[in-house]
Amino acid sequence: MSKKHTRIQLAKVNVLLPLLFILIIPFSFTNSNAQPVPPEDANIPFLVTFGSSGLKSWGDDDYCQVFFLSVPVTKTTPIYIRVYDPDCGGQFDEMYGADDTKTKFSIYGGIGAFTDKDAQKVDPVGNYKSGTLLDSKTFGADSKYDNNWYTFGPFNPSDGEKMTEFGIYYFKIIAQGIQGDDGNLYTYYFSNSADENKRIEGSNASTYEWTFRMPDKPGSVCHLYPYITENVISVQQHNFDWDADGQMRIVSYEKKGELAALSNENDWKISKHEIKKTELKSSLDFQFVKAKVNAKPHNNICFYMTNQTGEFLQFNAIPIGGVPKYKYDGIINQMQQGEKLNNITKPKKQ
Repeated sequence: MSKKHTRIQLAKVNVLLPLLFILIIPFSFTNSNAQPVPPEDANIPFLVTFGSSGLKSWGDDDYCQVFFLSVPVTKTTPIYIRVYDPDCGGQFDEMYGADDTKTKFSIYGGIGAFTDKDAQKVDPVGNYKSGTLLDSKTFGADSKYDNNWYTFGPFNPSDGEKMTEFGIYYFKIIAQGIQGDDGNLYTYYFSNSADENKRIEGSNASTYEWTFRMPDKPGSVCHLYPYITENVISVQQHNFDWDADGQMRIVSYEKKGELAALSNENDWKISKHEIKKTELKSSLDFQFVKAKVNAKPHNNICFYMTNQTGEFLQFNAIPIGGVPKYKYDGIINQMQQGEKLNNITKPKKQ
């Protein structure tokens, strides 16, 4: 291609860019039905909670994980909270010595289950067990639940904390290691059925901190979706015990893959990232990219984000506003497709 032709092409792009920015929809939308946790498109195989005597260098900083389930107030039929592989000592769990670890799963609803400020923090301190305890069960090593499901419920949707302004009820699920030093790997499914995984229409799951297992496959990419409220100027990402196992990057309407600081063994790393107006009231796609060479097996990581005032950001299983796409991607794809079409239709020289 000649320099003249290149200048003409760039001129066309410069003219079209402002119009395309207006016309391009920056987000693709997903079906708002809950849902497995971790969700399918996160590519995260398991949540991880260690027993209270586990070494933090194994990837769990506080032996506790809190999730929330939101259900529309219009729903009147029972819901169920299902836990896959809740025992600790079988096929998937990370064991060290004797099978001595116990994990307690607790379900909360009622006033304060979500709105108590301690419930929306990343450390299990203060009144994080706020609300009304609806049910709980402690699991040790039990072959009955290894590679199998345990179901909490039924719960009436109105057992949750009512958020009138949003038209939803909130439930809280706490998994806490209360004994032992092993890692319990498990997942959730919030269901319409006690015996099957049937999505709850209009529901979502959220948390303020993830502790999870990376896939072992080299080059795997995992996704988390923090929501950026309208008052955010900048964010800080906090990651623990990444073991330098690849890269972390941010994708949004403005960011194509902005890199984040990486933690090593048993330490935290923090990096600051500016937020533009076009990223407000939408989600980021925070990606964890596993190393392709010398990838770490059985790598567990803790992760959370804060805004410029230190307020914790909420992660949603179904990203609010949809999965973000970089603003130029549509333009580049259109140009590439146009170039291919031009090559196909261009008459051959005689």
